[in-house]
Amino acid sequence: MEKLMRKFFLFLSNNKLFTKAAKKYGLRVGAARFVAGETNQKAAEKIKDLNDKGLSVTLDYLGEFVTDASEARERADEYVDTIRTIAENNLDSQLSVKMTSMGMDISDDLIMENMKKILDAGKENGVFVTIDMEDYSRCQRTLEIFEEFRKDYDNVGTVIQAYLYRAAGDIKYLNKLNPNLRLVKGAYKESPEVAYPEKKDVDKNFRKLITMHLKNGNYTAVATHDDEIIRFTKKLVEQEEISRDQFEFQMLYGIRKELQEELVAEGYKVRVYIPYGKDWYGYFMRRLAESPANVAFVVKGVLKK
Repeated sequence: MEKLMRKFFLFLSNNKLFTKAAKKYGLRVGAARFVAGETNQKAAEKIKDLNDKGLSVTLDYLGEFVTDASEARERADEYVDTIRTIAENNLDSQLSVKMTSMGMDISDDLIMENMKKILDAGKENGVFVTIDMEDYSRCQRTLEIFEEFRKDYDNVGTVIQAYLYRAAGDIKYLNKLNPNLRLVKGAYKESPEVAYPEKKDVDKNFRKLITMHLKNGNYTAVATHDDEIIRFTKKLVEQEEISRDQFEFQMLYGIRKELQEELVAEGYKVRVYIPYGKDWYGYFMRRLAESPANVAFVVKGVLKK
């Protein structure tokens, strides 16, 4: 049943008609739990609240699969404005950027233009930028973009997805760049030809990737809500005497808040992934696909209205 629900919500996440309707009607049916508002100013208020609790943040302006060059440039300008908002308010926040929102499906020149603008602003204001990973078909190009910008920028990282067979090879290849990587399980619907279909295999690979990247001496963001993976990471860094300055845990806004604060109280760095913007539908559907508990929350909220 859980697998069927996951497939259903992942299917809905790519529905263009529903995406258009969601932009029109705003953050309803429970999405506000996972999305911090429609503007970077609204998001800044949430960031401040989390910073006050000892939590760091990475901010994502929602939207993907942009096919219009002017829209891609507008989105880049929004990110630059968001960087300035972070700096002006002295917020402990980074940025996460999807390449399809920057023009990946339009032209290489456009995406390089937009990303240079964002990374320059980030460098000037001391804001780190993570190049988000999307579906498998865009994985190789995303890593190539990261490698290109890593030559000139220290304030850029990217993401490796544990459900992909290629993940360990990618970490090995990228090690020459001393990369700052976010390690995740992966949230897109992928073919068993390129990704592990069983959770146990994804978890096993996730542990392998965490071990590889930490032992390589590179900064590691372990992005998970999984208690077993968190316990594994804690034990690993203790056994290998890895400094807590070399890694952090990352979790999604609106999910497992108590655990986030518990980890901070234990002395671990925790970063919360906060999305904002009107184009929230695809992100919201993927959050529902990840956990039946998230679906139950939304249903409960709708019935109360």
